[in-house]
Amino acid sequence: MLKINNLSKTFYPGTPEEQSVFNNFSLEIEENACTTILGPNGCGKSTLFNMISGSIKNDNGTIELNGKNIENLSEDKRALYIGKVNQDPSMGVSPSLNILENMSLAVKKGEKFTFKKLIKKENLDRIIKSLKELDLGLEDKLTTQVKFLSGGQRQSLSLLMATVKRPDLLLLDEHTAALDPKTSKLIMDKTNDLIKREKITTLMITHNLKHAIEYSDRIIMLNRGEVVLDILSSDVNEEELTKIYNEKIQETMYM
Repeated sequence: MLKINNLSKTFYPGTPEEQSVFNNFSLEIEENACTTILGPNGCGKSTLFNMISGSIKNDNGTIELNGKNIENLSEDKRALYIGKVNQDPSMGVSPSLNILENMSLAVKKGEKFTFKKLIKKENLDRIIKSLKELDLGLEDKLTTQVKFLSGGQRQSLSLLMATVKRPDLLLLDEHTAALDPKTSKLIMDKTNDLIKREKITTLMITHNLKHAIEYSDRIIMLNRGEVVLDILSSDVNEEELTKIYNEKIQETMYM
């Protein structure tokens, strides 16, 4: 379980550009479920993800993951427990390395190793098995440099690398936004299959309301650093969610 208690974050404090994003913000995320975070640009979605992953330091409050306080851990230390897939398909991979080298790096995350001893035979079967489960034929392209893969293949590989050691939490930061609709649907299906099979607690940012309903268990909407909607995905359809979404944004515009 992810527990966020009284989290606060202000950028550029004491300057004319001061911007308070969160003020005593609290949220609990259930284990083994996928929760979608919705909201307009600037509502705090990415800032929240960055504070959870450790790339941005919160000013106050606590972040607990499975009962462990993590907000004082570095981003590298948190990466042992938290997987993340970004919007850019190239951010989660090393384009100049081949598929096998990339997967070997993911398998060795958190361990000490030399590049000469990066690829171990005992890990090869595990890597091939994981690639086969994607059903994209990547297991037959182990020596292909990742820069020659399509965006969908790179994003699938990035997803697999982020989850190969089964993290306690997976953060999906608009991970299909840069893909065409057909590929986006493919990646969402692969994502759903993987997180359900491995029972990985997942937080997903998306602007696609259809994806929010179809692929998540719970939908949370943020605006101005506050939760303005918190419902089960099964309790709403796309038309209803679109209406609620627009109404909530309009309400906060006049607050």
